[in-house]
Amino acid sequence: MVEPLLQVKDLVKYFPVYQRGILTRKKVGDVHAIDKISFRVGKGETLGLVGESGCGKTTTGKVVLELEQKDSGEVLFEGKDVHEELRRAPRAEKLALRRNMQMVFQNPYGSLDPRMTVFDIISEPFVIHKHIPRDEWQPRVYSLLKMVGLEEYHAERYPHEFSGGQRQRISIARALATEPKFIVADEPVSSLDVSIRAQILNLLEDLQKRTGISFLYISHDLSSVRQVSQHVAVMYLGKIFEYAPVNQLFDKPLNPYTMALLSAVPIPDPETKTKRIILPGDVPSPVNPPSGCRFHPRCPYAADICRAEEPPLRELGSDHLVACHFAEKFA
Repeated sequence: MVEPLLQVKDLVKYFPVYQRGILTRKKVGDVHAIDKISFRVGKGETLGLVGESGCGKTTTGKVVLELEQKDSGEVLFEGKDVHEELRRAPRAEKLALRRNMQMVFQNPYGSLDPRMTVFDIISEPFVIHKHIPRDEWQPRVYSLLKMVGLEEYHAERYPHEFSGGQRQRISIARALATEPKFIVADEPVSSLDVSIRAQILNLLEDLQKRTGISFLYISHDLSSVRQVSQHVAVMYLGKIFEYAPVNQLFDKPLNPYTMALLSAVPIPDPETKTKRIILPGDVPSPVNPPSGCRFHPRCPYAADICRAEEPPLRELGSDHLVACHFAEKFA
C-alpha cells in the first residue's frame, strides 16, 4: 500500500439554511454537504472523486484545502492537522503548508484575473511565498509555461487571448509555481472540447510521473477518472458509498449506485451491448436526507433494513470499501 500523503477522517461540513423575514432571519435547517466521509491519497497517486452534481465533491476539495471551514473531523497532511496548522502555527509554517497544497479550479476563465498578464498570474505565488529570488522569476515562469505546453511569448498576453484549453494550462502552471506535493483538480476538463480534454489529462499524468505530485481528481466524467486515477471514491448525497482501486471498481462494483453510474458510461464499440440502469425519481434534498441508506428511495434492491439502518463503509476484499447491506450479494 502506498504511504498516505493526505488522510481525511470523519469529515463533516453543513451549510445553514435560513428563512428570511423583513427584519429577521431564522435558521430552518442544514444542507448536509459532507457527512462523515473518510479517505486517503497516497504519495504520487491520484484519487478520483466521482458522483452526481450536488453530491459534495467540490465542497470536499475546498474543505480539504481549508478554503471552507469544516464542522468536525480531521484532515491530515503528512501527519499534521491542516486545520490546526493554519490557525496556530507560525506564519512560515502556514505558508509552507499552503505551498504544498494547491488547487486547479473548474472554470479557468473565472479563476484567472483578466487584468493580469500570464507572467503576473504565474509569478504571483512568488510574491506571496517569497520562495524564489526575484532574479529567477522570469526563467521560472518560462520553464512552467514550457512544462504545460505553452511558449515564452505567451507570458505577456492576457487570459482573454487564449482558448479554454490554454487557460486551463495556465491555471495548472500557476498551481505548479509553488512546487506543491498535492493538488485538488476540480473538474479541470469539464468545460473543454474532447480533444483538449485528452491533452490536459495527458499533461496531468506526465506531470505526476515527472514530479511525483498527488492529485484529488474531482469529476463526473468516469472515463477520464479511469484514465488518470489509481483509486476511486464514489460519493452520493454527502456520503462515500464505495472506495477501491480503479480497475477493481470499474470491473466489479459492489454498490448499486456505482453500478448505475458505470452503466451510463458510453463504450466506443457499436457491437458491444450494454444494459443501462435507469434510476427512478430524483436525488433527495440534502437538507432532509432519507433515513437509513440515503440511496434507498432510488435503489432497485432496497429492503426494510436499508430504510432503517445506515450501512457502514466496510472492507470487502483487498482495499475495497463499500457501504451497502447487500454488498456480498453483488460480490
